[in-house]
Amino acid sequence: MIEAVGLRRPIFAKKVNFPVCLAPMVGLSHVSFRRLARSYLPAGAVTIWPTEMLSTFKLPQEKVGSTPETRRDPGEGLLVPQILGNEPKPISDSVKVLEDWGADGIDINMGCPVNKALKHNYGVALMGDAGYAADVVRATVASTQKPVSVKLRAGFDGKIDFLKSFVRGLESAGASYLTIHPRTAEQKRRGRADWSQIRELRESVSVPVIGNGDIQVADDVFRMLSETGCDMAMAGRALTARPWILWQIGERLGFPPPIGRVGRAPVGEREEALEYGRALLSMCDHVESDFGGELGLRKLRFFIRTGSVWLDFGNSLYALAMKHKTISDVRSAIIEFFKNDLRLVQRTELRN
Repeated sequence: MIEAVGLRRPIFAKKVNFPVCLAPMVGLSHVSFRRLARSYLPAGAVTIWPTEMLSTFKLPQEKVGSTPETRRDPGEGLLVPQILGNEPKPISDSVKVLEDWGADGIDINMGCPVNKALKHNYGVALMGDAGYAADVVRATVASTQKPVSVKLRAGFDGKIDFLKSFVRGLESAGASYLTIHPRTAEQKRRGRADWSQIRELRESVSVPVIGNGDIQVADDVFRMLSETGCDMAMAGRALTARPWILWQIGERLGFPPPIGRVGRAPVGEREEALEYGRALLSMCDHVESDFGGELGLRKLRFFIRTGSVWLDFGNSLYALAMKHKTISDVRSAIIEFFKNDLRLVQRTELRN
């Protein structure tokens, strides 16, 4: 097994050997995107895969595995669905159905900053009451033998002493690992993520820490691992534009190429725009197969809206996606659009 950069503290009993994972993102971290991202994952690399955020107040009444948010491919490994909730009974019931579905772990969302979460005291609102947040972790741990993780933000004031105290409570309650996105709730996705908080958090707890925020290119992953000492890096929206970051990282760590890409070098800067077009065509096929025409089109449009900010004239591509009424028509528009001389920018402002 290749010993990757990071992973200084084992995650999933040393099953994970790759230092970057996909972030749980509403409307994005679904089966189609996971399949696309896996197509760029180096052979032999093992990482964690999320779902979209799942409500514990809805899950027990749903047919898990059939809803858009819980669809999965056969054989998908190390799936860690992310739950949103704050009451022991719905959490326990949700964990049971997710275990039956095939969850390998459970992630608790303590980072969602939307007003609904604040109003109902879940998501980042749980960071306003450290004792209550620890009780939510404790209730989840009591409901499962699987690893339980927590994804959180810097807190309401961004003060590191508060964060350290808060996460020690989660660790004591049984959290197996933590993910920190070091922006405050008020920042949402604006401004720079304060990576120094990842480093200080990593030094204050004994469980593994995953760093999240401002990962846009492969170099950012290695820089985060080096500067913060975190055990893994988590990438979100940038992977909708550059899923081949996984391939680039693997090549630098000595992993074999992704299955089906043997004999090819990782995508270089001059090839990125063309590869992005190819990835979008693959997504057309995936969402149509997974979600059908109407819902698949909505998923595709949101995917293009998210990733196209890294593309020259990406707003024009998104306008075309909104103009056309079928996935087939969007597919044709993508083919024509990428006949132009285009490029992906290295970095862009990550905003709502």
